Amino acid sequence: MDDAEPTTSDPTSADAPASAEGGTATATAAGVPLRVTDAALTQVLDVLAAEEDPASLALRVEVTGVRGVEYGYDLSFEERSMAEPEDLIYQQGELTVMIPVDSVDPLWGATLDLPSAEGQGGLVIRNPNRPDPLADFDVELSGTVTERVEQLLAQQINPALAAHGGFARLVEVIEQDAKAVVTMGGGCQGCAVSAMTLRDGISKAILEHIPEITEVVDATDHDAGENPFY
Repeated sequence: MDDAEPTTSDPTSADAPASAEGGTATATAAGVPLRVTDAALTQVLDVLAAEEDPASLALRVEVTGVRGVEYGYDLSFEERSMAEPEDLIYQQGELTVMIPVDSVDPLWGATLDLPSAEGQGGLVIRNPNRPDPLADFDVELSGTVTERVEQLLAQQINPALAAHGGFARLVEVIEQDAKAVVTMGGGCQGCAVSAMTLRDGISKAILEHIPEITEVVDATDHDAGENPFY
């Protein structure tokens, strides 16, 4: 799960200062949203060199949606002249990177790299950011605190986790302490970032939609899962 594989339309570091491209927005020397490792840069430039007019192209990286508890991505070579005015364009070594404005925040702090598994091809995006599993849902809950937590898990959170073969389950609500104890199973148990998913995604959703709960406790035995990494 650390290695989110982007889909690619065409292809599948050094932190060079960003340069201006026409009327587009540009990154500053203070940082760029997506870094490209040296290994990934070499591979991308090799593919770019085979294009008809590589000097006119940029690697466009877009967040296309949500896949389970991860973002989905699309990578493609695009004409730099086709960039929208709000797109962010900057350099990583000899590579021009183009990011649509709506993808800048979700990609901030991410890295484009080669897969960590030996022999695995393509590219991966390692992104510390996680989407809100309830961002696209209108949440309507009713009943007791326990019933509302269970509804939230069943109707909204678990469908998102199912993409990775996982699920979240309410163990108990400790009302005197305003705590909800939640555990994760299936593909999420033992996942290297499932604890982060619970803390940053599920916990946020429960605290936001069930005001009686002020703390969410992760009771998952993360060492016991069969899938320590996705």
